[in-house]
Amino acid sequence: MANNIIVHRYNKYVQHIKLWKAVHKMQITDVRLRKVNSENRMKAVASVTFDNEFVIHDIKVIESQNGLFIAMPSRKTPNGDFKDIAHPINPETREKIQSAILAAYEAPDAEESAE
Repeated sequence: MANNIIVHRYNKYVQHIKLWKAVHKMQITDVRLRKVNSENRMKAVASVTFDNEFVIHDIKVIESQNGLFIAMPSRKTPNGDFKDIAHPINPETREKIQSAILAAYEAPDAEESAE
């Protein structure tokens, strides 16, 4: 009997989480961009705020032969590799973040910095 109650409560919890996720899609509420005047491939550094509650700083805008893309904040590991500190877990979210940052980068009033 006790196991049935636990399973029932767990199932209700899972249903509640699924409903919350269906209703609440995380939205980008602010993008702040600092353009970098340099000769290297990094063109800007961005901060993205989600739902006016959570922010990710130090997202880099990088220029490649195929155009601009974003690189999430990372740190160097002891063996010399770089590991993301924060990153989207699916391609749709990465595209949403990248589109918002690149739109801010291409806006005529994007802030210029002299680094």
